[in-house]
Amino acid sequence: MISENSDLYRAHPDWCIHVKGRDKSLGRNQLVLDLSRTEVCDAIIEMLSENLSSYNISYVKWDMNRFMSEVGSATLDANRQRETAHRYMLGLYRVMEELTTKFPDVLFESCASGGGRFDPGMLYYMPQTWTSDDTDAIERLKIQYGTSLVYPSITMGAHVSAVPNHQLHRITPLSTRENVAMGGNFGYELDVIKMTDEEKQTVKKQIDFYKEIRHIVQFGDFYRLISPFENNDAAWMFISENKEEVVVSYFKKLAECNMKLKVLKFKGLDPEMNYRVIGTDEIYGGDELMYAGMVVPELKGDFTSYVWRLKKVL
Repeated sequence: MISENSDLYRAHPDWCIHVKGRDKSLGRNQLVLDLSRTEVCDAIIEMLSENLSSYNISYVKWDMNRFMSEVGSATLDANRQRETAHRYMLGLYRVMEELTTKFPDVLFESCASGGGRFDPGMLYYMPQTWTSDDTDAIERLKIQYGTSLVYPSITMGAHVSAVPNHQLHRITPLSTRENVAMGGNFGYELDVIKMTDEEKQTVKKQIDFYKEIRHIVQFGDFYRLISPFENNDAAWMFISENKEEVVVSYFKKLAECNMKLKVLKFKGLDPEMNYRVIGTDEIYGGDELMYAGMVVPELKGDFTSYVWRLKKVL
């Protein structure tokens, strides 16, 4: 993007996407740089390369929070203006190809909410994507569940945010926010200074727990158990690459009266092997967990969750 109040725009006012002779519409007080032009791509590569070479930068979050309008390029003939958007993407890929080749140790993260760039082409250069600016844990059940239909969990940035949620003003337990965010690349999107001492201790435990299971979440097999799109609850599970460790997450949206016991049936286990629930002496057969299921503990209140961690008994 480019601001009209910038040295770059004053030097090159035609470097933005626009249609000659027509007004330019601002979005977020910005215009869109015309990446269909070689000289624009060259300038971006040069500027970013200078910054990445001058400072100890290991992570770059790359938002594209401005939609295209008045789609046209100052360098294309009238009969080729419809090529602008396609040429723009080719230019963007060229920028990313050069930057990721020059700086292979920098993690670039793109953003699905800003520009909708959650696609295989972008994942080639940016292996992680901020899944949505909607960070409410209950909303995220659908967002992450739906995204998982196409993309693996390791590509999804998923963070614990503050409550009341800044968009929905919903208050969800810290444990539920954690359990949802652990369905992707786990992190925090809040002001730690405002947290209580008890919450800070909880966060430390959450981080320690995710470090123990992230190899399962990021590199294991993912199974969808209950869809949040059709139900008042949701569930998913991960199985490690060696098939020996299991993490299962269950979520309840709204509390209900006089509910019968909820039984959750697992998937992908070895029916011939036994699995122990870590932290307990409970051992179950893989066939039992898949065909009879596990009883979900009683969860009181709205927006609750429960996580099982199991390990194959060798």
